[in-house]
Amino acid sequence: MSLFDWFADRRKTAPVVRNTQDVEEGDGLWNKCPECGLVVYRKDLLANASVCKGCGYHHRIHSEERLALLIDPDSFQVLDSDLAPTDPLAFKDRRSYADRIRDSQNSTGLRDAVITGLGTIQGLPLAIGVMDFRFMGGSMGSVVGEKLTRLIETATARRMPVLIVCASGGARMQEGMLSLMQMAKISGALQHHQAAELLYIPLLTHPTTGGVTASFAMLGDLILAEPRALIGFAGRRVIEQTLREKLPDGFQTAEYLRDHGFVDLIVDRTKLQDTLAALLRLHGYRSEVAA
Repeated sequence: MSLFDWFADRRKTAPVVRNTQDVEEGDGLWNKCPECGLVVYRKDLLANASVCKGCGYHHRIHSEERLALLIDPDSFQVLDSDLAPTDPLAFKDRRSYADRIRDSQNSTGLRDAVITGLGTIQGLPLAIGVMDFRFMGGSMGSVVGEKLTRLIETATARRMPVLIVCASGGARMQEGMLSLMQMAKISGALQHHQAAELLYIPLLTHPTTGGVTASFAMLGDLILAEPRALIGFAGRRVIEQTLREKLPDGFQTAEYLRDHGFVDLIVDRTKLQDTLAALLRLHGYRSEVAA
């Protein structure tokens, strides 16, 4: 085969279909949308909440960016920032758990996979926890569970609404049963919060899976999601092999779950702050200044 024929064959090859939600963004001046291919100046993308103006694709954002988009400037008070994970089982697979923690902390600047605190959104009080997928896939270990539980308990004592932004691959199995216990602990705190007739809203972002989905992500009074987010418990292949059935197209997307009653509302990120503020006002919450 000649060199010309080799290139001709490559041009005839069908393009590879990629899961666009898994494409990582670059760090340069320009950004190419993995969904529609639109090339945009990175500052313009950030100014639009990292949402593509061409097709509405929601790029993954970090916890600090999320807080900047939602919370009023200079209103956020971090809670329990000193909590850090340990290695209770001295777990080791290809690498030790302690090394994985240290690498994630160095690369993200975070102690663990969630930031919690109190702030305001358009002047309305809010207790908020934001998970960060960069830190070991947003996995839920003892620190994530403890910080979210303390956040909810603080909100209950101060009669504040709670928002948890979910982004997780599930429970952190390097901590074994201790990670699974967090599901019950957070759910118990939410039960007390609900008994006090206070509002809890989870926001499901891409991806929200595993033990997070099986607990606090689905216990909201109102469950919101970002467009096209992957939401589920087990993976598609595992379910198909277990049921021995082909799953429908769009299964485990935010739109599919909304159509089947698991999600109340899908909200574009550019409209999220206004939507949350409107929901808080609808449920009787008022500005701290007005109060």
